[in-house]
Amino acid sequence: NFWLTCPVESWRHLILNIYWDDEAEPSVRVPVGDFFCNGWCERSLVNSLPIAVNPANGFNSYWEMPFRGKARFVMENLEDKDTVLYYQINYTLTDVPADMAYFHAQWRRSNPLAYKDVHTIVDGIKGKGHFVGTYLAWQVNSNNWWGEGEVKFYMDGDREFPTICSTGLEDYFGGAWNWDMEGKYVPYSTPYLGMHQAIKPDGLYKANQRFGMYRWHIMDPIRFEDDLHVTVQALGWRSKGRYLPLQDDISSVAFWYQTEPHAAYPQLPDKDGLEVI
Repeated sequence: NFWLTCPVESWRHLILNIYWDDEAEPSVRVPVGDFFCNGWCERSLVNSLPIAVNPANGFNSYWEMPFRGKARFVMENLEDKDTVLYYQINYTLTDVPADMAYFHAQWRRSNPLAYKDVHTIVDGIKGKGHFVGTYLAWQVNSNNWWGEGEVKFYMDGDREFPTICSTGLEDYFGGAWNWDMEGKYVPYSTPYLGMHQAIKPDGLYKANQRFGMYRWHIMDPIRFEDDLHVTVQALGWRSKGRYLPLQDDISSVAFWYQTEPHAAYPQLPDKDGLEVI
């Protein structure tokens, strides 16, 4: 496991890179806040099995991360100023089975999502493995309910239709009926899933609702033999019961295990493209 802490304002511009054995490209490349389900640079505590965020800004990862010969953790600072990072990494010297897969994580952002498009959580995964988690940082750029979209898992040759298709977003993250209790969003954090962060507009400078959600497929891993592609729709409602394609700000982290080598990741955007605005 590993623990770290760093200033809130650095969470989007400190990039966590993890390399296994002798690979030249990292298997994990994610802004540190998003890796720990805090993509909005506003602290939200998380009480789950693989990720725990504790007072005050203590980031803890318990994802199993096997390697054979070496592991390299690199924190890349994209800001033009120094920052502070405290960390501790614990590991065990033990035998690793030959068929044990490596841990991977990848970040993506659609800001704004193109009209009638879907947000791609991850694609281009080639090889054998299992998908174990989704984190979404979602800014809603319109009024009314926004989470009618489905999370879709295309695997092992799927093209038009996915093997696994969720219902609405609140259902995928273990809630129901818009997370609405007495006219309010009710955040929650549980071992395997949560909608742990609901940021309200403040009537002055905060103009949009923002949400943080995670689901860990630990007890229900999504196994693939050859390839995997995961997307999420962004849908609300317009008049007369019709769907409204949304143009929201959506960031995601995909977590999975697979045999190496892994396919190349997309380039991260520049500082402005990473920034929470």
